Amino acid sequence: MSDRTPAGRSAGRSRGTSPQPQGAWGQRQPARPTVGRSVRAPAPPQAGPSHGEGHSALPPLEQVGPGGDAGGGLGRGAMRGRSAINSEILMTRPEGVTNKRGVTGVSLQLTANYFKINSKADWCLYQYRVDFAPEEERTVVKKGLLRLHRERLGCYIFDGTVMYNANRLMAPNDPPLELFSERKGDGEKIRITIRLVGDMVKGDPHYLQFYNILTRKSLEHLQLQLVGRNYFDPHASVVVRDFKFAVWPGYITSIRQHEHDVLMCAEINHKVMRHETLYDILVSVQQRAGGNFQNAYKAEVVGLTVLTDYNNNTYRIDDVDFSVNPRSTFHLRKEDRDVSYKDYYGVKYNIPIRNETQPLLVTRSSGRDRRAGQAEMVYLVPELCKATGLTDAMRTNFQLMNALNQHTRVTPDKRIEKLLAFNRRLHSEPLVQKEFRDWNLSLERDLVKVPGRLLPTEKIYFGDNQQVDPGNMGDWTPKIRDSHLAVTTLLSQWVVIVPDRHSRDTRNFCEAICRSIKNFNAREPEYVEIRNDRTESYTMCIEQVLSRISPQLVMCILPRNRADTYAAIKKKCCIDRPIPSQVVTARCFKPQGMMSIATKVAIQLNCKIGGIPWTVHIPLTGLMVVGYDVCHDTNKRGTDFGAIVASLDRKLSRYFSAASAHTTGEELSNYLAVNVTKALHCYQELNKALPTHILIYRDGVGEGQIPFVVDHEVQHVKNAISKFYANPAQVKLSYILVTKRINTRIFQGKRNPTPGTVVDDVITNPWKYDFFLISQSVKQGTVSPTSYSVIYDTTGLSPDKIQLLTYKLTHLYFNCSNTMRVPAPVQFAHKLAFLVSQSIHTAPGDRNLQKLLYFL
Repeated sequence: MSDRTPAGRSAGRSRGTSPQPQGAWGQRQPARPTVGRSVRAPAPPQAGPSHGEGHSALPPLEQVGPGGDAGGGLGRGAMRGRSAINSEILMTRPEGVTNKRGVTGVSLQLTANYFKINSKADWCLYQYRVDFAPEEERTVVKKGLLRLHRERLGCYIFDGTVMYNANRLMAPNDPPLELFSERKGDGEKIRITIRLVGDMVKGDPHYLQFYNILTRKSLEHLQLQLVGRNYFDPHASVVVRDFKFAVWPGYITSIRQHEHDVLMCAEINHKVMRHETLYDILVSVQQRAGGNFQNAYKAEVVGLTVLTDYNNNTYRIDDVDFSVNPRSTFHLRKEDRDVSYKDYYGVKYNIPIRNETQPLLVTRSSGRDRRAGQAEMVYLVPELCKATGLTDAMRTNFQLMNALNQHTRVTPDKRIEKLLAFNRRLHSEPLVQKEFRDWNLSLERDLVKVPGRLLPTEKIYFGDNQQVDPGNMGDWTPKIRDSHLAVTTLLSQWVVIVPDRHSRDTRNFCEAICRSIKNFNAREPEYVEIRNDRTESYTMCIEQVLSRISPQLVMCILPRNRADTYAAIKKKCCIDRPIPSQVVTARCFKPQGMMSIATKVAIQLNCKIGGIPWTVHIPLTGLMVVGYDVCHDTNKRGTDFGAIVASLDRKLSRYFSAASAHTTGEELSNYLAVNVTKALHCYQELNKALPTHILIYRDGVGEGQIPFVVDHEVQHVKNAISKFYANPAQVKLSYILVTKRINTRIFQGKRNPTPGTVVDDVITNPWKYDFFLISQSVKQGTVSPTSYSVIYDTTGLSPDKIQLLTYKLTHLYFNCSNTMRVPAPVQFAHKLAFLVSQSIHTAPGDRNLQKLLYFL
């Protein structure tokens, strides 16, 4: 079984993605956006199963993404790898933009989760490649062997492959430096070869890679444990015994050049560590599923991320191989012999394998690891793997999630306390302070102060010219039932399919829908009762109903939330027999809160047949706003669905939508450009004219995709749009990247800022036209801002107008009567992409549905 390898140091490590380098200090680049290229540093040699001992205390040398840590903060679409020092700055600020700061609103004094880094360093930093002969895979051993020459090398940082040093050990053309160390244990003499590969002077943008490595080394000095790519504190863990898991607190750090200073972002992180091993899950599944346990076990564990304590690595489970067990053998290449998994773990780690018949878990190594000599299949022993994270079943357990939220949803005042305590911990640890002194660095003790502004409150416009003030928290829910919807459509013919045992409650609920909104005119539906709640009963009934009548809408009542039944209904109504549909679960029929739910359902029904609940004032005429997002298909690995939703009227209340499938890594720009042209056709049909301004809010961009989006995708979209206009200069285009997964947190005193708070200085990126916007309020924990980056702009709109328009758009998502975290077209696009990728797995193509918000 020579193609099988047990889990070790590099064998099948979790295949997270790593951001490419961007925005750091250095000389300003030309105004034209440049592409940041990822060049991988040489990887350490690998030799199959002997990689099991030790772990690298430092991550690959890679620049951080927005809000991410060095090697963490992973973005969708990002690339994994090590970034060499010859990468360019990724500058995305559009040419000609000299000022990105707005002035509208009330000035605020805020703080953010950043600490200023003070540097007295004015020396050059040299980068060296370090090799060992004979080969040594254990990073902890390599660090010890090199540490014996600390007096010769001086102050350095070493990650197992690359060493940073302030001293020039050799001239560029000199032969490599050779040192010799004796390895403890076997006394073997090891030759250490050090080669100069580059240098960085202060001001080089990749100086920050060194800073981030130094910071992560400081976390190691705090006795934190590396799990995956982030550090956690097991000594401060909180055990939730009722649900058999523990919460490990941790920290995410990143150092980057910001507008005026080098700042360290520090964020509180948590890791759920379940007490059960994957063998425990196997026993549970066997008891529950009986003879058919194999498929049930695969369904339970495939896709899970597990932690192996013996080497502190995380892995993603790809399969379960029931044909092998701990007694099976593999070829130990280093010793050129076959050994069983049981003996390997017993000798290497002194770990006994208790159950010899358990199947082995399979994780596939990455292409990079295979090229480095790693076997394609890496095998794990279930009883040595601890499950991490939450399952879908755990997420639906209200009591469990409530217990978890008590420890993970940290309020602003508590978060500030934890951040300052973390800072004090860094200052009080002698080893950390020595490292900082050695490199002439210091960390300020207080959070950085940030100027911000509170944008004016938006008025919500309902029917009959009624205006509603959403208040400081951006919530107008209490005003809805007393207001007329802006535009209503008569729901004269609709069908409700319901299991017969829920017929009475369903009729009461539908009556509540009809009377919930003043001017929502819905006639009594036709009720079609079915005898059971099997999936085929719903689909057959829908087919029969649509074969005899043509209703405006079909509503299905489910006794409980079942994903398979929901998916079948949506596929039937979106693909097979296109018609707007609504799915409601019977739990909505409880008397307490039923009218509130009925009101929300009434608004959804009105939208799905062409109505408009409310609007906000949009002063710009001839405007089309486009939202775009991407979701991964759950049925077909490597396939994604991108969805576009584009406004069709001045009030930004009617929309065109489309979705397209593409394989991971495939260029998205063609699909996006094609769907933008379809939206322009629809806009022209409705308005008898083309838009003069187009704003595209692009979500779903991983850090590694930004160069392609900047240099190619924008150009493809521009070319597609220009074909509609006799003079392409007639249309003004703005392309804005939307990023939600960031580690930046902003505080107003010791509380969350008010919705409408914008920050465009101090913590923003000097090579971007970017700003942070807090547009929603949260009832628990700390609010997360959204980052917006304008990468192309010919609209001539001032920063104030772009910020104000973005905030206005967060009021127009009709599924919620409060402000959202992102503009409504982006949230609509996410909703459509999620529906297609999770449930129907086929892009809807019906022209009538494309002009309705059928996916709400």
